[in-house]
Amino acid sequence: MRPRAELALGALLVVALAVASGFLGLGRAGLTDADPRRSTFLAGPAGARGFADALIRLGVRVERHRRPLGTLDRVADHRTVVAFLGPSESLDPREGAMVASLRADLLIAGPGASTAFRCLGWDVRPRFRDSLAVSAPGAGPGRPLPRVGAVLARRSSSVAVDSSGGPGGTTVRCTAPGAGTVDTLLRTTGGRPVAVRAALEDGRTVTLVADDRLFQNRALRETGAGPFALGLVVPRYDRMIVDEYHQGFDASRTLAGAALEWALHSPWGWGVLQLAGVGLIALLAAGIRVGPVRRGIERRRRSPLEHVRALATALAAARGHDVAVGLLIQGLRRRLSRAGRVPRGETDAWLQSLGSAVRTPRGQAALATLTAIGARPAGAADVLQAADAIETLWEELTPT
Repeated sequence: MRPRAELALGALLVVALAVASGFLGLGRAGLTDADPRRSTFLAGPAGARGFADALIRLGVRVERHRRPLGTLDRVADHRTVVAFLGPSESLDPREGAMVASLRADLLIAGPGASTAFRCLGWDVRPRFRDSLAVSAPGAGPGRPLPRVGAVLARRSSSVAVDSSGGPGGTTVRCTAPGAGTVDTLLRTTGGRPVAVRAALEDGRTVTLVADDRLFQNRALRETGAGPFALGLVVPRYDRMIVDEYHQGFDASRTLAGAALEWALHSPWGWGVLQLAGVGLIALLAAGIRVGPVRRGIERRRRSPLEHVRALATALAAARGHDVAVGLLIQGLRRRLSRAGRVPRGETDAWLQSLGSAVRTPRGQAALATLTAIGARPAGAADVLQAADAIETLWEELTPT
């Protein structure tokens, strides 16, 4: 295949793959809206960015916390609430105990924080088969609240023991703080609590919500969950610190890790990976040599003398002396022609035309011998005489 054709084919292949990558990227782009995480960074239907943006418009300063829980004690202060909105990476028992002991007001929602619920004296009971209708105590007519898939249950014991997720398999034990008052903010139509607010004896206030879907963008936009969720923060607090570390937004990751995540989850990154793969395949396909250098196969060619001897042997075996003489005369005629090819015409007439060009007695004798041999059936001795005569004529007719 010619280089231009190869270049055109390669360019056409790259364009086709780029178009296919674009369509695939569009398909993957639609998947980003289905991200189930309840993160304030996500504006999809399941994200919680609408909740954070609405609080900012109402004058609440929202800070995304993207580091481990050990740094939260240094950022919490008065009129600040620390929120855990449905962690996608569930809190282990040690982290649940740390959250329950934070010296700050808390807003905890979702089964992903069930270990923190237990350390505060409550259990989350998910509903796997059905959902329940809810109502807010004292709420007037308005947009209906969404159905919930989890409820709260008060623990019978204030001590929670968990050995499933402690470091090194150690047992984690926590004791729920005493609560002065407990207000039910949201309950099912059957009277089971869904969201409660407890004033603890140590001066903190904790708000517990069983179903974190009350904070998702779709619920805030389409149902009456918006006023309820915003009322948990406004006007009680001026600042909300929301945990994003357990939503997968870890600020301590390396640049290489962030680039890899972008390449795997972004449509453009996916396209770049595909083009890189195509380029690698093209380089492998265009490679001239793979592996160590090896010596080429040596092909020895026969010498001209061997070729002549083989031809002579074949002609002698077939008694083709006349053919041999004719080939010798044609060879001389070809060498003496200007074009380097055997002209058309009879050989006898051509030999007669050489008489005017040969002037020496030696050349005249050679021409007469060659003419006589060509006029009769030739033998083995005639072939040798014809070869000698042709060599003499070549010497006579070739200018020096």
